[in-house]
Amino acid sequence: MAFRKALKRTAVIGGGAVAAAFGLSQLIEYRRTQHGLARLAHVAAEADLKVPYADEFPSRQAQLAALQNTEEFDVLVVGGGATGVGCALDAVTRNLKTALVERSDFSSGTSSRSTKLIHGGVRYLQKAIMQLDYEQYMMVKEALHERANLLEIAPHLSAPLPIMLPVYKWWQLPYYWAGIKMYDLVAGIHCLKSSYVLSKTKALELFPMLKKDKLVGAIVYYDGQHNDARMNLAIGLTAARYGAAMANYTEVVHLLKTNDPQTGKEKVCGARCRDVITGKEFDVKAKCVINATGPFTDSLRKMDNQETQNICQPSAGVHIVIPGYYSPDNMGLLDPATSDGRVIFFLPWEKVTIAGTTDTPTKVTAHPIPGEDDINFILREVRNYLSPDVEVRRGDVLAAWSGIRPLVTDPNSKDTQSICRNHIVSISDSGLVTIAGGKWTTYRSMAEETLDAAIKAHSLPAEPCKTVGLQLEGGKGWTPTLYIRLVQDYGLENEVAQHLASTYGGKAFDVAKMAQVTGQRWPIVGKRLVSEFPYIESEVMPDFINAEQVSRFKCSLTCCTRLRSTACTAIDVIARRTRLGFLNVQAADEALPRIVQIMGKELDWCQERKTAELEAARNFLYQEMGYRSRSEQLTKTSEITLDYHEVVRYKKRFHKFDKESKGFITTVDVQQVLESINVHIDENALHDILNEVDLNKNGQVEIDEFMQLMSAVKKGQVSDSRLAILMKSAEETLDKRGPVTVDRSGGGV
Repeated sequence: MAFRKALKRTAVIGGGAVAAAFGLSQLIEYRRTQHGLARLAHVAAEADLKVPYADEFPSRQAQLAALQNTEEFDVLVVGGGATGVGCALDAVTRNLKTALVERSDFSSGTSSRSTKLIHGGVRYLQKAIMQLDYEQYMMVKEALHERANLLEIAPHLSAPLPIMLPVYKWWQLPYYWAGIKMYDLVAGIHCLKSSYVLSKTKALELFPMLKKDKLVGAIVYYDGQHNDARMNLAIGLTAARYGAAMANYTEVVHLLKTNDPQTGKEKVCGARCRDVITGKEFDVKAKCVINATGPFTDSLRKMDNQETQNICQPSAGVHIVIPGYYSPDNMGLLDPATSDGRVIFFLPWEKVTIAGTTDTPTKVTAHPIPGEDDINFILREVRNYLSPDVEVRRGDVLAAWSGIRPLVTDPNSKDTQSICRNHIVSISDSGLVTIAGGKWTTYRSMAEETLDAAIKAHSLPAEPCKTVGLQLEGGKGWTPTLYIRLVQDYGLENEVAQHLASTYGGKAFDVAKMAQVTGQRWPIVGKRLVSEFPYIESEVMPDFINAEQVSRFKCSLTCCTRLRSTACTAIDVIARRTRLGFLNVQAADEALPRIVQIMGKELDWCQERKTAELEAARNFLYQEMGYRSRSEQLTKTSEITLDYHEVVRYKKRFHKFDKESKGFITTVDVQQVLESINVHIDENALHDILNEVDLNKNGQVEIDEFMQLMSAVKKGQVSDSRLAILMKSAEETLDKRGPVTVDRSGGGV
């Protein structure tokens, strides 16, 4: 026993000494090299930058006109994800004439389907130390610097998040402590907050859902968290603010080429583009074309040269969303070693809990679908870390999505099969610049490296990079207490005000000005799209707003094309302008009719277009956001696994509604029972409630369908079934009331 204690102490002291020595040396080196450059906000160069659209943004139509009418751009970026908009912002702030096209919506791909973390990568640092890999160490160091920068330039969209690493074996405590302390020390002056060790009691106090059995203690460290799609949009809006011509739903048909008189070789000189919405094609000329298309990197490379080898090795990462009660409001969880050796994060985000991610090879597709096997794998891993008192149910999955991570092989490497741990920048013989790989956190440094390479290869007259510390759209004017002014000045709900402040930053006042009057005592303004989330109707409106436009907007939704948002479809709104589709597919589905109505009025849609938008958005929720997997938990072939007593109990409940013993119930039957206990529900709402269980879609719920529902509820495949809860509550009320006596009925002698 004494030997084990001594061994533990030695491990703690030794590990700490190694971590401290190495980290301290890095900290000293960092301070020396940075020397006064560590303050990331308010870079000196920002004051010198010209802001062509300081007062108002050009509409999408104006942006398309700029793409078509500009004789030649210096840089054309293809791809509107984080890396693409980062390249556009870097280029335009170097005083280069910049354009960007995206075939779908900004952040419609991988950039909106991340784990929502801004991090250096604890597991990468572990590999760097264990394998003595300097490249991985530098990758972590760079990412930690970029983490600090991103938290500084977009404080409204990002914040530090404590993450708990539970420890269930004594020997792991010094091991993980040394590793996490190293993570702090490598961050140096950019360390968010110092990590610390917790006792078992304190760990359970902060994370009461945690499994208690064999828990030794926990280590808490800090990383950043953000709203990825809104961050992507903020970077893009900032680039547009500085003068970049940017258009979503604009695809590249083929690359334009010309013969170089000096070398006699073909050189890329732009792209033939098509407006996806109207079908119109046009040429965009540019001295340099940058390929920042993520998983679709090879598609554009093959437009340049059909013979080129693929470099993208796509990997699918699935995440699930479960109710917020599965985790504390402000504490994440890291499972450092899952059953198959991967890492699982368990994080609070937007009042829900995100769990993920998986990492499996996949094919490149614009519409990745979360698989049931991946969803169940994540649920199993979550169960391993949560208390047995917390029943982890399949029916609690509110949404699920799959994002394709574009891992790459280096085309310049002799071993073309080895996957590059970081990003790569390559330039083809015809001058096409490709940036591929990397991760969300390092988008800015990737863009800087890409532009440096492009400027050198194409001899562009550019200034030095100015994006370190450059405030993003909404960052200026934001304070942690800004939401209080929104409540006081406009009469918004507290939750709605906090949401607007954290989404739009200093621009939140413009959104509040457009909010509609509710007609209620409180809140005064701000009609919610759906009751349980703080998104309001005015958020369906433009991204590009200012005081003059707000005034015009209140007069008419269609009076001015400048009001038109970068959101072109209902999917854009439910997935990326708001995050409803990622948070709760049923809530998003409920909000869709109103969203389509608002957009239809603003964008002058005909009835046929409105119907098509509604259908497309529901298909998106069904296929890509996990609605399909959720709905398949209750089918006509679902096995009924109820015991005899449960069958008797549920039949009795069913017959309280089916008084005529028809074998089925309709909305009329339910309405009659509810009226008898003084409960009133709108007929349309009641129809929707029954439709969730009506597997035959014949307008009635048969007893077998009801039994399948109750069996699925028992197995945890279905939760929060409105019909099940409604019938149970009605039965309890009826049982409490009991039979009506003769005296109470008014009869008797």
